[in-house]
Amino acid sequence: MRRVLEDEQYQVSILQEGKDAFATAKSMIPDLLILDLKLGDMSGQEVLKQIKSDTTTADIPVIVYTAAVLEAEEVSRSIESQPKFYNDVHLLRKPFELTALLDKVEELL
Repeated sequence: MRRVLEDEQYQVSILQEGKDAFATAKSMIPDLLILDLKLGDMSGQEVLKQIKSDTTTADIPVIVYTAAVLEAEEVSRSIESQPKFYNDVHLLRKPFELTALLDKVEELL
């Protein structure tokens, strides 16, 4: 993903740990977040809730991706039931074509 985005001239920063994601997002205020729900040290859903709960980061668009069917369904239900809280959260289910990711990035930016 990183190479594909950088080839399209997007500036990309990657974090390996979810525990740092919220603090980093709050300090950097990125134009867009791409968040895997399967993180080694904490739930991607928890990171998403932290981001959307804070006024500083709440308006950052987020592309959430996962191969986990149950997690994808849970996020989808959350987005549908709380559209104001989860504004600008978009779900991509693995496997997905990188062109679908690029299309969504372009749409959001």
